[in-house]
Amino acid sequence: MAANVIRHGAVSVYPGEKSGKYPDGNQVMVRGADTLVAFDTPVVANRLGSELLDADLVVLGHVHEDHMAGLHRLPHAPVHVHEADVAAAGSWDGLSRHYGYSVQVLDGMKAMIERDFHYAPRPDAVSYGDGASWDLGGGVTVRAFHTPGHTSGHCVLLIEPGGIAFIGDIDLSSFGPYYGDATSSLASFRRTLAAVPDIPAKVWITSHHKGVITERETFLTLLRAFASRLDAREEAIAQHLRQRPSTLAELVTHRFVYPPDRDELYYADAERRTIEQHLEALARDGRIVDEGGRWRSV
Repeated sequence: MAANVIRHGAVSVYPGEKSGKYPDGNQVMVRGADTLVAFDTPVVANRLGSELLDADLVVLGHVHEDHMAGLHRLPHAPVHVHEADVAAAGSWDGLSRHYGYSVQVLDGMKAMIERDFHYAPRPDAVSYGDGASWDLGGGVTVRAFHTPGHTSGHCVLLIEPGGIAFIGDIDLSSFGPYYGDATSSLASFRRTLAAVPDIPAKVWITSHHKGVITERETFLTLLRAFASRLDAREEAIAQHLRQRPSTLAELVTHRFVYPPDRDELYYADAERRTIEQHLEALARDGRIVDEGGRWRSV
């Protein structure tokens, strides 16, 4: 069993290692009078006993390997996934398209997530849409708010009573938003971050890093800092191009997302997808121009 648990009404949070820092996460369980629901199943799920195994249902806020790491322990629990992410939960082919990485990277990713995240696809996963709700009994309900950007199907899950929002990988980390997959979207993430404060929540729970936040002003301060990383990355790219016109490949090698002295299987591919989206945004704003594959400042 995890070392500790944080409780808020019907919600129990089992923190992963280092406050749920990737590759771990924070396990959220919601208990109604009739139904026990698991939100995602991070690595810490593999250290839980009946508090996880008694789950009647799993609702995924989005699909990535670190949010499916305990699904293999719940083969008989129905799994519900937003319609835009459900194919990624259902098969390796679906997850491959979701990532959108190169063939060589995907081959390595499959071996890695099978080894480190107990990867088990769920072809039986059921799709839900924006506004979907679950009645857990005893007045406890869950409602989905579609918040795309990190993935196309990322959702905030709001528990009542109490206004407790599981905000998933809007994780408020100093790293900032991740939008480096094929179904990720910088533009959607910007809209999501502007809209999240309007979700009627009083408590916010992240998948990683921050865990449980109970003060609105703290949440808003962290959210502003998190969102500011989008502009910081974009400005860093623009400044680089003012000094040195570059190809996309050269920008990827320079690194604007990940530290240049660190490498993981997917870093280069995620960096490329991230930079591409910022280049598109800068070009739309008339700040840069593509001259035969080499970008320069206007």
